[in-house]
Amino acid sequence: MKPGSIFLILLLVVLGSCVENPNVTEEIYLSTPNSAKSWVTGLRGQLALTMNTVLINTEMVSDNHFNNSTLYSKVFDGPVIIYTDLDVNILQQEIGRLREMADFGLDDVAQADEAIAAEDLAFMHFSRGFALLLAGENFVGLPIEPLGEVVDWRNLLEIALEEFDLAIAQTSDTEAIAAYELLKARAYYRLGDLTNAKNLASAFMGDTSLLFTVDFDGENGFNNQLQGALFPIGPNQSFEPLPRLDFLDPKYFNEGTAASDQRPVSLAKVEEAYLIMMEALLAENNLGEAQSVGVALLDVVDARPTVLLDDSAETRIGPNREGYPTTAVRVREDENATFKDGFILDRQAGEVTTFTVSGTKVTREDIEATSTVDELLYLVYRLRQEIFISEGRRMNDLGIRFPISETEQLNNPNVSATDIEAVIPDFIPLNGGMDGFTVDAATGDVTILFDMNRVIVENKASDEIVPFL
Repeated sequence: MKPGSIFLILLLVVLGSCVENPNVTEEIYLSTPNSAKSWVTGLRGQLALTMNTVLINTEMVSDNHFNNSTLYSKVFDGPVIIYTDLDVNILQQEIGRLREMADFGLDDVAQADEAIAAEDLAFMHFSRGFALLLAGENFVGLPIEPLGEVVDWRNLLEIALEEFDLAIAQTSDTEAIAAYELLKARAYYRLGDLTNAKNLASAFMGDTSLLFTVDFDGENGFNNQLQGALFPIGPNQSFEPLPRLDFLDPKYFNEGTAASDQRPVSLAKVEEAYLIMMEALLAENNLGEAQSVGVALLDVVDARPTVLLDDSAETRIGPNREGYPTTAVRVREDENATFKDGFILDRQAGEVTTFTVSGTKVTREDIEATSTVDELLYLVYRLRQEIFISEGRRMNDLGIRFPISETEQLNNPNVSATDIEAVIPDFIPLNGGMDGFTVDAATGDVTILFDMNRVIVENKASDEIVPFL
């Protein structure tokens, strides 16, 4: 079967067909009017499928969520990441499928459809760039063509930047341009390019609303998989938040039927620009300006929508770990911190406030009380964790990377021994330590075993984390 035919089958599935149509060949499809527009529809569907796989697996690896059932990986919470793991291969495949669908769209569909709209061509370039961004953020490296040379993660991000530039050049949609520019800032940030990241981020200072999402369609079987893991209560609920993050759970939920109420996932939101700017200013030892940007960021977060949610069915019961608090007890970041109220909610006492885009417990007073770079840097990474929770970003901040999968290694002679080794920095607690906590038998108060934001700051000189320092 030709590669193009594989994508045609996938497109038919994405568009809602239950069976492959044997009469649709690559040649017939490419000669169909508006083929580019339908291909972009397929790309949007694949983008949702790719994000499902990214969110489920990276949230497990991080300290954000613990898989308290057996529906998903039993070892990523370790974190144990081995190239022979089927989930490593699935994640690589989904990111690769998005890129290859974008490649086919650009190389074949766009060339065949003389009436292709500039916006559709831009979305194809964006899709390729975003697939490469995901690859560069989450893997040690990946090939960017079948059985090709392994491209280092840094080079993947560089190529992603080129694709975002091509997308920007094709579109006149100002919101799309802003989103692509912000994704460029994100790539420059991960590369440690302070100058370019800061320059791009600075253009967003004062913006309070940019939000670029991927949508899901429960009516046609394209569910937000993480939503199903977080809500509703039942056999499909799998993930429990670290108790310190309880107040942010669940980010995705349904108020009606799950099919009719699938929540979107943020791909780019303006909060990122403020966070990049704060970290860049701290790298320049400009504490005062970084504090001012942080205070402005809180205004952006406060303006994001919230929902009062009846979450009284939440029991925090699962077969893999007991002890998750179900009442409003206190929590502290580690044994050296002070206990705090308001982070763990009593969901039986009434409706709880749910943050649908961004939320945080960091306050203006917290930011203004900092007197050193490290004190504010700690808050930056707390803000990043809380604002980006359930968006698949925390694993990147922890410096963890997936290896190339065994399937690729067995079929591609270009894969080396180092390519199949995961990157887990030596400061990462193993054996489930990042998700660990203890509960005081008398008071019910919770102590988190490891404050990973403190660990990040203490190890800021590591090559794997804190890109600007």
